[in-house]
Amino acid sequence: MPGPVQSIERAAAILRLLAQGSGRLGLTEIANSLGLARGTAHGILRTLQLVGFVEQDEATGKYQLGAALLHLGTSYLDVNELRSRAINWADALAARSGEAVRIGTHLQGKVLVVHHVFRPDDSLQTLDVGMLLPMHATAIGKVLLAYDANAAAALHDAVQDGELEQFTRRTVRTHREMSRALTTVREHGWASDFDEAGMGEAGVAAPIRGYGGLVVGAMGISGATERICDPGGRPRPDLVAYVRDAARAVSRDLGASRW
Repeated sequence: MPGPVQSIERAAAILRLLAQGSGRLGLTEIANSLGLARGTAHGILRTLQLVGFVEQDEATGKYQLGAALLHLGTSYLDVNELRSRAINWADALAARSGEAVRIGTHLQGKVLVVHHVFRPDDSLQTLDVGMLLPMHATAIGKVLLAYDANAAAALHDAVQDGELEQFTRRTVRTHREMSRALTTVREHGWASDFDEAGMGEAGVAAPIRGYGGLVVGAMGISGATERICDPGGRPRPDLVAYVRDAARAVSRDLGASRW
């Protein structure tokens, strides 16, 4: 069996070093701490900087962990911690609202449902965990598009030369319309859908944030339009409040400060 790759071991050691203490170190400090030649350390740092794992402060020249590396940590959080932290709050939201609750994250231009709580009645329902939902036609998807640049870029790349997929006459079809809709989401702090993914279906969703306020998912309710919206298609204020309160509670459990 081949042995370990020395350059990768050294890169990992640099990342661990930057993760300790103040998180900002100069080239000489890094080289001396790891017993590396300055040229070797500089070459590894340049490579880590090119892939976004390390950033260099222009004023001081010192290095720190980069946004791309932090995003990898967020991805781990999405699949391993988001669902477990949100379960109790999702159950409570279903009980308060009387509607089904879904928690989703971005996956390749779609919404991946990672948790689903049935509507608290005796009706026949299907478990949605693992289902992929359209981002532009669902409240959860709109939240992710509004706050996750990677999600927005993935959707844009998927339909560069055409319109967004239309499910009903109310589905947003163009990027210009979607841009206006996402501006409204950011202004309000929550999103809704009204007969957009399917006639007679509506939803409300709010962002779930982790450390630093980074959006790591979305939580929302979904159900019959006549239960969730008024005749004008506006979501009931009490349901919006329930959803936002639940999403904020999960965010606090994930370490988000107030925003």
